[in-house]
Amino acid sequence: MNCIIIDDEETARAIVQQLCSQVEDITVIEEFPNAIQAIKFLNKEAIDLIFLDIHMPDFTGFDFIQTLKNPPKIILTTSDKNFALEAFEYDCIVDYLVKPITLPRFLKAIQKAKDAASPPKEIPVTNTDNNTQSSEENDLYINIDRRLIKIDLPSINIIEAKGDYILIKTEKQNYTVHSTLKKIEEKLPDDLFLKVHRSYVINIKKIIDIEDNSVLIERDVIPVSRSNRPELMKRLNLL
Repeated sequence: MNCIIIDDEETARAIVQQLCSQVEDITVIEEFPNAIQAIKFLNKEAIDLIFLDIHMPDFTGFDFIQTLKNPPKIILTTSDKNFALEAFEYDCIVDYLVKPITLPRFLKAIQKAKDAASPPKEIPVTNTDNNTQSSEENDLYINIDRRLIKIDLPSINIIEAKGDYILIKTEKQNYTVHSTLKKIEEKLPDDLFLKVHRSYVINIKKIIDIEDNSVLIERDVIPVSRSNRPELMKRLNLL
């Protein structure tokens, strides 16, 4: 994996460089004392991994990430433990290393980066009970006010896009999360959820009624776009 190091401290860059030298298939092709220089480099070159400090003058690590359209995998390197939850919001961040960085912990981060860059392997699962599912299939964790809240996926009725946020309506409570519909759609099981409109994903098991180009779920009438209607009808168990 080709990587770059971004850190305003020369000593910190040297430590990461030295750690990288102990991993056979990691190559440091450049290092930068600030994010601006790194952005200019990335406009011309493609790399696999970035070691990124959070606290830098004028331009933080998170500011830097937001300038990247298609960010590579990123391992944060920082002396501050307080940004782990914020880091959780970025799909490109694969690990959060707190300085001083030890070699065993560094190697774990590298393995996470490799795993994230590789296509997931299909693992056969044998269910002893047809009514049980793995916790991964049933649960979704959302970040609300720096707290991770677990939502039972089958309890979700509707997910609605609202600008830079999404509204998740469940059987008991509603949640507003800073995310995109596309991002959460990727984490939902296809057999339970369907995008029926550019602004709505629904739990097809919660449909009460379908009329013309809309569905009724609880008290919400959800529009169904013409392009999504055929897939919806295909999913239904029609008599």
